[in-house]
Amino acid sequence: MDSQERLRLLVQRMWQLAMLLGVAFTAILVGYWYTQIVRGAYYRELAENNRLRELKVEAPRGVILDREGRPLVENVPSYFLLFDRGRGASLSDPRLGRGGLESSLSFLARTLERPQEEFARIVAASTDSASYVPLVMAEDLTLDQVARMEAASLEHPEFEIEVRQRRFYRHGTQTAHVVGYLGEASERALDRRPELHPGDLVGVKGVEQTYDSILRGTDGRRVVVVDSRGKFVHEELRQPSHPGGNLELTLDLELQQEAERFFADKVGSAVALDPRNGEILAMVSAPSFNPNVFARRIEHSDWRAIVEAAHQPLQNRAMQNAYPPGSVFKIVTAIAALEQGTVDPNDAVSCSGATRVFNHRFRCWKRGGHGRVDLRRAIAQSCDVYFYHLGARLTIDPIASWSKRLGLGEVTGIDLIGEKAGLVPDREWSLRQRGTMWFPGETVSVSIGQGPLLVTPLQVAVMMATVANGGHVVQPHLSRSLAPPPARDAGVSVATLDFVKDALAAVVNEGGTGGRARLATIRVAGKTGTAQVINQETHVDSARLEYERRDHAWFASFAPVEDPRLVVVVFVEHGGHGSDAAAPLAKLLYERYLGSLPVPRDT
Repeated sequence: MDSQERLRLLVQRMWQLAMLLGVAFTAILVGYWYTQIVRGAYYRELAENNRLRELKVEAPRGVILDREGRPLVENVPSYFLLFDRGRGASLSDPRLGRGGLESSLSFLARTLERPQEEFARIVAASTDSASYVPLVMAEDLTLDQVARMEAASLEHPEFEIEVRQRRFYRHGTQTAHVVGYLGEASERALDRRPELHPGDLVGVKGVEQTYDSILRGTDGRRVVVVDSRGKFVHEELRQPSHPGGNLELTLDLELQQEAERFFADKVGSAVALDPRNGEILAMVSAPSFNPNVFARRIEHSDWRAIVEAAHQPLQNRAMQNAYPPGSVFKIVTAIAALEQGTVDPNDAVSCSGATRVFNHRFRCWKRGGHGRVDLRRAIAQSCDVYFYHLGARLTIDPIASWSKRLGLGEVTGIDLIGEKAGLVPDREWSLRQRGTMWFPGETVSVSIGQGPLLVTPLQVAVMMATVANGGHVVQPHLSRSLAPPPARDAGVSVATLDFVKDALAAVVNEGGTGGRARLATIRVAGKTGTAQVINQETHVDSARLEYERRDHAWFASFAPVEDPRLVVVVFVEHGGHGSDAAAPLAKLLYERYLGSLPVPRDT
């Protein structure tokens, strides 16, 4: 091949190579054009998302106040220690090794004087979270600990002190069952409330739970710039949070504290409310718990100590526990009999200490009996024999019907979650639940508050308010901000209510069973109750029994009789007689709230 031919082939190959390079270059240009122009906005957004991270700025919760504006729950500044994993060794990056992390945790353990394993567990439990999100390593640091951490900030820049707001329950156990506490949002709460995010704190009990959406406010946000390894670079944007709204309660702190002190060595509950509108002035359940334990990261040992404690301190006995009402229920039996026309108030029965009804022997609480008693004296002296015969004449269905009219056997509608409805039995209930007919002898027991009959102290308070206020069933409530629904008319005649109120006044002021609640200047009306825990065929001194077998003690009352402004219901588990165990607290609360003087002791 001559030189001309070789030159021609070389030129041809150069053109082919040039064309190939031109095609490749064109493809690159088209690719750049497509990426930068056609899909530019999309890729810019991806780049920004890889560079920017959003962090929550938590909103301070609203303050909870009593009816006089005294703080019950507030926020206090607390020093939190944060660990920025972007500035230290990461457990998820084997290239960095464990030296940096071990050094950080060792320093932290020495400075805070805590086991290093405690902090290692926090880091290990957070390996799935983004590295730019700081870990909370400790809460409520002392000023001395803060000073030591700040002094070592140059040597350990991975640690940062941040001031956050922590919930502070000022009165601890005294108001725990009313105000409740906070906890991390559950999966169910996250599904139900789209505004919540994993890790958010929400109300778990009490008004913290009921009014969480009002108290929690609106969180702000921080947008931070991070590098390719997730390390914080600088803050790009900050939107401030908006604090939650304050909540004013109907609670009277002094009344609440008086009741709580009374239950220092007892198990039970007390409710005080205004019968005119249902405002709850005091609600105590004993034993109680300290909600401040839940305001910080709770240790497993602390949680076990609470849930395994005797008598279930997390249980609100005023509305979540139902008990036999004992002789307090005689109020309902009397109203039902009067309204049904079953009894004339002047009808009398002879009580010798026991009687036979439906061929069965029933005994009275008083061994020697009460002699001849009419309805008024039967209420004042709490004569069981009289009410045995009255219940037998009434039958169960009218008793059940009037019970529900007066607010028993159904939830009261209080603005707290978890209320129990109790149980008011009737014929239909017996067939549905037990598969058997209702026996007349059971009505005899129900007429004095025994048998398959269960009520909560809060329901009894509503029932007493209905008697006190002229027959209106109020809805108990704790928030003064929201108006409750209007009261429901129970349909009880004025004549019946006047008679029952007069008889209840005799219980306290005319030598009846409630004399220990008597006041010098204000007339109190009330009814004692002693509810058997075990069946007692003979007279037994309850105080001599084992604690769990002793009778429960009730006292339900209102005052002043002429113009009722306060209802007080006291229940003492296994307290024995209501006159001894429960009535004295009612007297204390009336003295404090109504301003009366103590009654001189009888000599």
